[in-house]
Amino acid sequence: MPSAAAEVRNVVLVGHTGAGKTALAEDLLSVAGAGGTGTGREQGRHPDGEHRSTRGISLTLSALHHRNMTINLLDTPGYPDFVGELRAGLRAADAALFVVSAVDGVDGATRALWAECAAVGMPRAVVVTRLDHPRADFASAVTACQDAFGAGVLPVFLPDGAVAGGDGARLVGLLTGRVVEYAGRDRRELDTSADLADGAFDEARGALIEGIIAESEDETLLDRYLGGEELDPKTLLDDAETAISRGSFHPVLPFAHPAGGGGLPVGSIELLDMMVDAFPSPAEHPLPPLTRCDGSDCPKMAADPDGPLLAEVVRTTTDPYVGRMSVVRVFSGTLRPDATVHVSGHGRAAVGHPDHDADEKVGGLSAPDGTTLRPLDACPAGGICVVTKLATAETGDTLSDRDDPRLLAPWTMPEPLLPIAIEARTKSDEDKLPTALSRLTAEDPTVMVRTETETSQLLLWCMGEAHADVLLERLASRYGVDVDRKEPRIALRETLRGPAHGLGRHVKQSGGHGQYAICHLEVEPLPAGSGLQFVDEVVGGAVPRSFIPSVEKGVLAQMTKGVVAGYPMVDIKVRLVDGKAHSVDSSDLAFQVAGGLALRDAAATAGVALLEPILEIAVLVPDEHVGAVMGDLSGRRGRVVGMEPVGRGDSGRTVIRAEVPELEMIRYAIDLRSVTQGTGTFTRSMARYEPMPEHLAAAVMKDRAS
Repeated sequence: MPSAAAEVRNVVLVGHTGAGKTALAEDLLSVAGAGGTGTGREQGRHPDGEHRSTRGISLTLSALHHRNMTINLLDTPGYPDFVGELRAGLRAADAALFVVSAVDGVDGATRALWAECAAVGMPRAVVVTRLDHPRADFASAVTACQDAFGAGVLPVFLPDGAVAGGDGARLVGLLTGRVVEYAGRDRRELDTSADLADGAFDEARGALIEGIIAESEDETLLDRYLGGEELDPKTLLDDAETAISRGSFHPVLPFAHPAGGGGLPVGSIELLDMMVDAFPSPAEHPLPPLTRCDGSDCPKMAADPDGPLLAEVVRTTTDPYVGRMSVVRVFSGTLRPDATVHVSGHGRAAVGHPDHDADEKVGGLSAPDGTTLRPLDACPAGGICVVTKLATAETGDTLSDRDDPRLLAPWTMPEPLLPIAIEARTKSDEDKLPTALSRLTAEDPTVMVRTETETSQLLLWCMGEAHADVLLERLASRYGVDVDRKEPRIALRETLRGPAHGLGRHVKQSGGHGQYAICHLEVEPLPAGSGLQFVDEVVGGAVPRSFIPSVEKGVLAQMTKGVVAGYPMVDIKVRLVDGKAHSVDSSDLAFQVAGGLALRDAAATAGVALLEPILEIAVLVPDEHVGAVMGDLSGRRGRVVGMEPVGRGDSGRTVIRAEVPELEMIRYAIDLRSVTQGTGTFTRSMARYEPMPEHLAAAVMKDRAS
């Protein structure tokens, strides 16, 4: 039986690209992999089914073993395109370890993520990496973290000496004053007192003690400290660990890769000790909100292996040999191989992810041991395991008892806002494409597949350019489907520039039963949103009453097809004023054709204007980027219609509301990230259609004509 919940720590690594998350995870695996034997440096396949080459774009799961504890380490991508993998890691974890480079500092996206974790009370700690770099500065990195993350962010160890992993690499414990020396594969605790220049030790120690006292539940500590009493380091350490577990105190630890790659990473044991001693177990971390599948409330649940089953699929992938593999976090109860569970979805059918509400049989269970998999007889509450043969379950789905199904509230998932159009390269690719796309959407909740009927294009909505590249590569390499990438087309509209008269003449005599219909139309444009207004003004029976609906039907059919560029025509008034019929050769079809011809004739006289869709967008950005975003929107023919402040001080942000042509928004997901250094987000919705500028309309007409 796997470890009880109290003996498990589920920790997610977060931080920007280049901060060193994956290198940190591999170094920790080398120290505390399967049984602490160093198996973390093996090459090959990861427990989630992905090859090592995919690290950096996918959530990866590894297991560490330290002091009889299992640490499930979830390494998340730092690149913003793969935020879905990041969200999955946050959902599966009980604490977050923020990885900050001593060279590059803290970026805006990491700052925003810290605030998001703070809002839900997730315990957090900081590890400063790349201290072996020549430009590394631990003190500056700590200051940057304190500026970005706020109160309660304090170092508990200071690096002293050459932290590149060679002889003399030392860490000084600020509470104990003891020195830890790393040399090659050896780690020694020395009795030598700390002796740092310029009073750095005393200053940092005082700040740490005051920070711990501020979070302590012992109200006498402050008076005792101010009275000059030397506080017991163990008491302070216990209080610090309690505050870390509550999410109100955030230790900063230094970390350096070993010189030459063969030594013990500097700070590795201290970091592992902190995760074991201070991060909460699954039993201490509250469960996500949940309901019964029928929407009714259900009793409060806890991480009890004997309780009702409650688990969630946090990642889905497909192995070419094993098939579908699901990484599952068990929140309550015990998941067993070959059990029948209830799979509940989250109502995301509108974005290409169908609802799920059915029973399904679980396949085999396995768990990471270092970076390899070992079979499991069961996965109790608090554990994370890999499940095979969940045929329909998607990322984000809930697994529960089939007799009393539950549904976990979905985690926050941003909407994909970068469209790319794809087209199957061959007939064989076209046949395989629907199945491949359904598997992609099952694996990745941040991708949306939609067929645009007006443009006849198949669109993949992605988080960014890198996300799009990965999806296309997976289609080719994993599913054997080659596609060509096309430029997305915008669904425009046509309307008349002014009033005109149109003649529709459909007369054919080729022997036998002929076709005869003539109609005269008066047309004029209407205000936006008016649609089609058809008026019968025929007098004297020039057009028989039975054929007047036929003329209207023909006009409407021609409007649907468009008259110039092939886009639907909207907002016109059509008056049927005259016409002619034949007693034998006139028919419903003939007057439909004549109605369409009359509209085309009138449009040729009046001229046609193209209308483009206008989007309402709301852009949320830090205050320092407001000017740059507004300038960029102006360059996109946008109109700013309002601004609203959100937050205060250094964390202040602003919502900019604007109206922008959709044509200018195709690549906005990429460009906004560049303008705001990755800190801006936006939402979009359809507002209305407006006339397109003449030079752009002319280019569209030319393109459609070619």
